[in-house]
Amino acid sequence: MVRVTIVGGGYGGVTVAKALDDVAEVTLVEQKDTFVNHAAALRAAVDREWAEKIFMPYDRLLTRGRIVQGTVLAVRGTTVEVSGGVGAIEADHLILATGTVYPFPAKHLESSSVVAKARIERMHTNLEHAGRVLVVGGGDVGIELVGEITSAFPEVEVVLLEAAEDILAAKDYKPELRQSIRRQLEQRGVEVITGETLAALPPVDPGVLSPFRVPTTGGRRLEADMWFRAWGSAAATGYLGDDYDDIRHYNGTIRVDDHLRVIDHPGVWAIGDITDVRESKRADAARAHARVVAANIRSLICGGEATTAYRPRPELVVLPLGPDGGASQVMRDGVRVVVGPEETARFKGADLFLGYAAKELGLED
Repeated sequence: MVRVTIVGGGYGGVTVAKALDDVAEVTLVEQKDTFVNHAAALRAAVDREWAEKIFMPYDRLLTRGRIVQGTVLAVRGTTVEVSGGVGAIEADHLILATGTVYPFPAKHLESSSVVAKARIERMHTNLEHAGRVLVVGGGDVGIELVGEITSAFPEVEVVLLEAAEDILAAKDYKPELRQSIRRQLEQRGVEVITGETLAALPPVDPGVLSPFRVPTTGGRRLEADMWFRAWGSAAATGYLGDDYDDIRHYNGTIRVDDHLRVIDHPGVWAIGDITDVRESKRADAARAHARVVAANIRSLICGGEATTAYRPRPELVVLPLGPDGGASQVMRDGVRVVVGPEETARFKGADLFLGYAAKELGLED
């Protein structure tokens, strides 16, 4: 039977693993001991119930394949070297799906869910005692984090600091989206400062309760009890060796063709955030990549060709501000439109992909 190894058990990794489980000998290699529903990680930062919900077991994902917990140390062709005494895992097809690294609490890097939960609990307790919180970075993550904090702790003063001249500046978003988000932030009493950044980092770690003062490049002196960093996403491809240097970009993403095959690396595919596909790095995009790669590998297994191509989608976003706020840029009849809090809550704000993740992992019918 054809052997398929998938490195990374995030949204794209679990989708492609499940899709190929019936036609291949599938091995999913994942560093963490549970799936982490990172779409809900910011909700988990302020809600103890969600802090339990985002960690979900892998043990019902595959019927025939296997899950290997370990860190990939190196890749040679379609063979991966895994830590923890696992050693080399050989395959006919290797799918790279390791996603991005991003500052806590948006992403959790701990291998142990017990350790990750303890870190969340410490931060939540700190938020309960904070009077003023600084969030640095006015992109999607920073906005969503501010929304969660102001929803769960309306008495906490929040300052949002963004280096660009406007919030959500790095994406192709319609002006109406920014206007809607700004209006809702103002209604919540959030102080939004744009066109400035920190002149120096605060002398305390993010998420830690310890009052500080810090200057901005515009000459302000900001005071807060806690702060969070909402910038600095990078593709998690450090395990790839020198033979990937010619196809790896400055941000860690790697070159793929229209069928999501890694350039100049036969038998290797890539999906999700680590690809250089020109689109936002989103969970739904990773799942769409997974379906394309699964279709191509299934075709090859059956003696056909890899003919399914991936076409990037328009710039869309679902941006909740807590369970019942936010705005979204979606497609309606082929046109991008902006919708408000009610529809945003229906899309994502209330569920945060929990139902999808549970179903994909075999935890719900």
